[in-house]
Amino acid sequence: DAITFMEACGVNQESSVMSTTDFFVSHEALLLEYESALTREDSTTGLWYDCSAHLVWVGERTRQLDHAHIEFLRGVANPLGIKISQKASPEELLGAIEALNPENNPGRLAVIVRMGAENLRERLPILLRAVRDAGYHVTWVCDAMHGNTEKVNGFKTRRFERIRAEVEAFFDVHEEEGTIPGGIHFEMTGKDVTECIGGGSDVSAEDLGSRYETYCDPRLNAEQSLELSFYIAQRLRKLRLKREAREAENRL
Repeated sequence: DAITFMEACGVNQESSVMSTTDFFVSHEALLLEYESALTREDSTTGLWYDCSAHLVWVGERTRQLDHAHIEFLRGVANPLGIKISQKASPEELLGAIEALNPENNPGRLAVIVRMGAENLRERLPILLRAVRDAGYHVTWVCDAMHGNTEKVNGFKTRRFERIRAEVEAFFDVHEEEGTIPGGIHFEMTGKDVTECIGGGSDVSAEDLGSRYETYCDPRLNAEQSLELSFYIAQRLRKLRLKREAREAENRL
């Protein structure tokens, strides 16, 4: 299944990516003492970089404009992310974008939405329009995990169907608004764990205790991850075909 998926994306065994890998690191800049200790000045440009990761983000609970996390991140030249839930108003989001990317550089800032499917369909269009009307350049990313966490039989878990529904809503809203779905965030593993309920592997609530190995957040297992990957590939193919059809029509 994994090889079939890679070939569907245009990658075969002769491709260079099968023998070389670019590996990038990203995490939440939560502990500012840790992030500050790993921040260095680039002697060639004079810019400061948080060397703990390539991309660092500020979380939903620490994104207040007058707090230390925003102030720290606005001072480093790394690509940045900001987590946004359904609680965020357009004014709050626009203020954060202005603080973190005042020069409006494309590629500087990712807005990572974590809302749950129903909330996303209601709230994301409002935020998309506000950012578009303000002329800001951001990359829109869907975190389909953190808005779908619950406790079942004493275990912290997520339901596959709700994760997939949020990904589907993310693509649908962008298609309706004419904007670009720029990325997806999952927590997953190649192991056959039983931490998220549902999916093709048919993990039930009663199965959670059998191979629950995470020390923090519940992860998609290998089969659940592949199932979502195939769905995303299908949606991206649909977007590509639609774009090619539009370009062909414009050439006529």
